[in-house]
Amino acid sequence: MATHNDLGAWGEQIARDHLIAAGYKVMERNSRVAAGEIDIIAVKGNRMVFVEVKTRSTNLDDALDAIDDKKIRRIVRAADSFLQRFSIPYEYRFDIIAVIGSPEKGHTLTHIPDAFFPPLC
Repeated sequence: MATHNDLGAWGEQIARDHLIAAGYKVMERNSRVAAGEIDIIAVKGNRMVFVEVKTRSTNLDDALDAIDDKKIRRIVRAADSFLQRFSIPYEYRFDIIAVIGSPEKGHTLTHIPDAFFPPLC
């Protein structure tokens, strides 16, 4: 596995652990549907949360800038496909978790609830 893939898997595990510690129930990881992939699908209370995880060794801005309009549309299409396939009875939202660091040097985690809304068209 390439180094960036190792870093990404490590960041997703950190994000998952964070969500569990915050009271979320993680339903799926790396959920693949025809429209794309969702990094983490979790539930807390009556809300389903679709989480995009971005991991970088440095620079929070680089992680957040990687989630552009095209990426948002892809995530929303994947979430819509997931919701339709399973007739989900929850409200939903889209979060971003950015993990900055490395296993050797430690990390910081930034969790942005309701990071974006589905585009109108």
